[in-house]
Amino acid sequence: MDDAVRAFMTFLELERHASHETVRSYVSDLRQFQAFMSAEHPSGLALNPVTVKTESIRAYLHWLDRKREKSTSMARKLASLRSFFRYLQREGLVGLNPAEAIRTPKQPKHLPRVLTKDDAAALMEFPADQAGGKLRDRALLETLYSTGARVSELVGINLEDLRVSEGLAHLRGKGRKERIVPIGDVALRAIQAYLNQQPLMVSRDRRTTKRVPSPVFRNSRGGRLTTRSVARIVARYSNRLAGGPVSPHTLRHSFATHLLDEGADLRSIQEMLGHASLSTTQKYTHLATDQILAVYDKTHPRAGRPTSARVVKAIKP
Repeated sequence: MDDAVRAFMTFLELERHASHETVRSYVSDLRQFQAFMSAEHPSGLALNPVTVKTESIRAYLHWLDRKREKSTSMARKLASLRSFFRYLQREGLVGLNPAEAIRTPKQPKHLPRVLTKDDAAALMEFPADQAGGKLRDRALLETLYSTGARVSELVGINLEDLRVSEGLAHLRGKGRKERIVPIGDVALRAIQAYLNQQPLMVSRDRRTTKRVPSPVFRNSRGGRLTTRSVARIVARYSNRLAGGPVSPHTLRHSFATHLLDEGADLRSIQEMLGHASLSTTQKYTHLATDQILAVYDKTHPRAGRPTSARVVKAIKP
C-alpha cells in the first residue's frame, strides 16, 4: 500500500495541484487507516489495497467512533479513503471502491462565528498600540477583511498581484484557481504604510537572473509569512475581543456576511469568495437572517421575546 499512497501523493501534487497541507492531510489519514489494518491483521505481509473491503472501512470508522473521534474528523477520513480508492480505480489497480457505499457520518449543524461590524472595526485598530510589526499586522488584518481571502491566498499575495490604481488584488485559490477581487482603499493604504517601512527587496534566481515574486507579507527574516504565523497573529489580536480569539477564516465569514447585510447579491459574493457552487455561499443567507432576527428581537418594542428564547411558529389562518 506504501507504493499506492506515494503514487496518490504525486497525483495530488501534479494533477490536482493540491497544496502541501492538503497532501499532508490525505497522507496522514491514509497512514492511520493503514496502521489500523495492520493491527487488525498482523500477518506481517504488506497491506494490499485490493484486499481492502467495505467491511474493513466500516470497522475502521467504528474504531474511530469508540475513540470518540469527532464526526467531522471521521467524515474527512472517509473522504480521504474515497478519493484514494477512486484514484486507484481510475488507474486500474482496484476493481471497486470499497469506501463508495459507506454513508458519511452525520455532521452537526452549526453556523460559523461572525464578527459584528463594531468588533471587526475594533480588531483592525488593535495593532496600533503594539511595538514592532504593528504596520504589517494592521495591513494583514485589513486585507483579510477587505478581500475575504483564505489565509493560504493571503500569504501567497505578491507585490505584482496588487493593482492599486484599479483597487484590485490577484488571488490564487484552491487547486491553483485564480481570481481577481476588489480590495478597499483602507486596506491598500495600510499595505502602503507597511511597505514604506520595509527595505526594497527584489529577489532573483541565481541560475537565470529572473526576478522572483516578492511576497507582500513577510516575517522578521524577510521570508514569506506562513499560514500558521497568520493564524497566531489573528488569534493574538482577536483575543482582546469580548467573544475571544477567532481564526483568519472568521474574517472571511464576516466579510461575506457584512456584504450580504449591506445588500450585495449572492452571485457577486460567490465570485469574490471563489466558491465553485452557489450552495456553498448560501449559508451566509442563514447568518444574515439570524442577525436580522436578533436585531429585531432586541430592538422592536413589540417583539416581546428574548433572542435566546426565540420560538418561530406557523400562523394559522
